[in-house]
Amino acid sequence: MANVLIVEDDKGVNYTISSMVERMGHHVTQAYSIKETLEKLHLKKFDLALLDVRLPDGNGLDIIKIIRETPSNPEVIIITAYGEPDGAEVAIKNGAWDYIEKPSSVMELSFPFIRALQYREEKKSKKITVSLNRDGIIGSNPQMRACFDLLAQAAGSEANVLITGETGTGKELFAQAIHENSPRAAKNFVVVDCTTLPDTLVESILFGYKKGAFTGADKSQEGLIRQADGGTLFLDEVGELPLSIQKGFLRVLQERRFRPLGEKQEIESRFRLVAATNRDLDSMAKSGDFRKDLLYRLRSFSIDLPALRDHMEDIRALAMFHVARLCEHYKTVTKGFSPEFFDVLSSYDWPGNVRELFNALERALVASTNEPILFPNHLPTYIRVKVAQTSLNHSKGNRDELSPVDRFEDFTQEEFPRITNFRIHMERQYLKKLMQLSYGSKKKACRISGLSRTRLFELLKKHNISN
Repeated sequence: MANVLIVEDDKGVNYTISSMVERMGHHVTQAYSIKETLEKLHLKKFDLALLDVRLPDGNGLDIIKIIRETPSNPEVIIITAYGEPDGAEVAIKNGAWDYIEKPSSVMELSFPFIRALQYREEKKSKKITVSLNRDGIIGSNPQMRACFDLLAQAAGSEANVLITGETGTGKELFAQAIHENSPRAAKNFVVVDCTTLPDTLVESILFGYKKGAFTGADKSQEGLIRQADGGTLFLDEVGELPLSIQKGFLRVLQERRFRPLGEKQEIESRFRLVAATNRDLDSMAKSGDFRKDLLYRLRSFSIDLPALRDHMEDIRALAMFHVARLCEHYKTVTKGFSPEFFDVLSSYDWPGNVRELFNALERALVASTNEPILFPNHLPTYIRVKVAQTSLNHSKGNRDELSPVDRFEDFTQEEFPRITNFRIHMERQYLKKLMQLSYGSKKKACRISGLSRTRLFELLKKHNISN
């Protein structure tokens, strides 16, 4: 018997779905708005939420992650009368079990409902507590916890793994953790940096060669693939792997056999493959810059690492962990932190992610010399400048973003806007809000605004609004 939350503002539809769920023997809690939903999530644990998109106080898609991050982590099924591919993408990426248009009868809803609950029960019954060795990987944010769950699953399998994420998010650390938590931990973890592979030497580096295979080959050399036999081969930045070698490497992946340069016989290497990239391999495959068949092979199992700006609540733990490690390395006393130090860390957007954070912390430690406490002035200058500028721009932006309509009472004669400027400002504000409400969907924006597609594109271009 499950606890089910039904979020639907149409009371008739809500009642009909609730009746179906209760007839199936489950407990039902009803909500008619986002506000009411959030209140009930704090009062009760749920196994499943049936969630409408268009609600009186907002869009249901906005709260999928909030629902999924509650302690009970219920499955979510989106039900909407306005199904769109863009909405489906948002829903699935945020963790929804399914995204379906409102059925003509409640019986059509029963199948995905039953399947979602079956999946949840199987997941709970098979969930095993795994003690992971994840040295250097810090995080308690829900996105990071989900990544740790995937890490544990990957470590327990032999499937090829593709780790994606921005530069500096810790892709190599995750790859090494997969290796160290797998039955292959006692064997080699071989790193191939695809960004440094010269086209003319790729085959010799990966496959190795026999003495005399080419000019300068004065002795035989074992390739990196052979070195990874029984262990893990990690292709870092696999998006940079030369197109010329991708076909040959695909065969190696399929057969786990290859021929070193100059050899007549093939040799075997039973490696496990983990790859990582910060590039969009799907787009590269569409443009012909990356083989689709190789991408499908690489992506047997995927882990997408969040940017640091998406789990800023982990920044304190990351800083404390890394500074303690640095103090041990430099053989100095453990440093303390001023509250302002963490304020600055939390106010910076960290485009270089965790790697940039760790470099900044090392710079701060070195700058602090014998001082026992780290202060903001110990951080690199560019970070402190950016935080100060952002703070000033935010204050100015709060003033500038006020609609001229809201500011009429405050305008002096000299400040009163010309009607042309007024129209431009209001048009831009309208378009920004329109694209926000339509989640970047041009089709939805046209429907809401009544604009033609051509006119919408003209206005977006005019005001330099990207989505």
